[in-house]
Amino acid sequence: MEYIRVTKDNLEKEHICCAISNNRDAQVSSKKAWLADRFDEGLVFLKSVERGKCFIEYLPAEYAWVPINADGYMYIDCLWVSGSFKGHGYSTELLDACIEDSTEKGKKGLCILAAAKKKPFLADPRFLKYKGFAVCDEADNGIQLWYLPFGDEADRPGFRECAKHPHIEEKGYVLYYTSQCPFNAKYVPVLEQTAKENNIPFHAIHIDSREEAQNAPTPITNYALFRDGGYITNEQMNDKKFLKLVIDI
Repeated sequence: MEYIRVTKDNLEKEHICCAISNNRDAQVSSKKAWLADRFDEGLVFLKSVERGKCFIEYLPAEYAWVPINADGYMYIDCLWVSGSFKGHGYSTELLDACIEDSTEKGKKGLCILAAAKKKPFLADPRFLKYKGFAVCDEADNGIQLWYLPFGDEADRPGFRECAKHPHIEEKGYVLYYTSQCPFNAKYVPVLEQTAKENNIPFHAIHIDSREEAQNAPTPITNYALFRDGGYITNEQMNDKKFLKLVIDI
């Protein structure tokens, strides 16, 4: 597979895999704006030349929008291969490219979020284990931090204290989210409208700075839904899924 690295110079003309419509689409524009602000911090977005979901996005862990202590590591925001791209070894190619780049930059290793069992929008723990990753920390809600150290002397990363016991004081449904995922630009307003129409207490909190993200009350900042203070899910949803969730609970 041939890959392209998205940079400031080609960001406007390249698709971003997980949202491939034109730049006027809210999902695309929000994601590209978020990326543009991250490139100077060392973010790398490597994707297939073919249109579709086949890419890896990573940056130095000090600049990651998650509450972790992992100085000197590279943090993988997303490694996503799906559809017709699955089963061809592209995940390995993308991960190998990240390892090579991170090693050349003198990083201690890699880290990424996952869980004991595969969860939507998180890395597959079976793949991570196969590639030599191991769990280095786990929050009360089952979200795990996995790492791949490049040497025996590498420090062990971990969650910040604020994220180890995900809980908030606010009642009702509370959603923490960032613009790192383009789908939020479309579906968060849908949930807000759905909650309003059905008299469901709902509050969406847009995390719009790295400092806020690194001090968030959840290990997942991209999308974390709470109900009456307790963490529920990181799965993004439309109006039907949200209403079903409310009814089932």
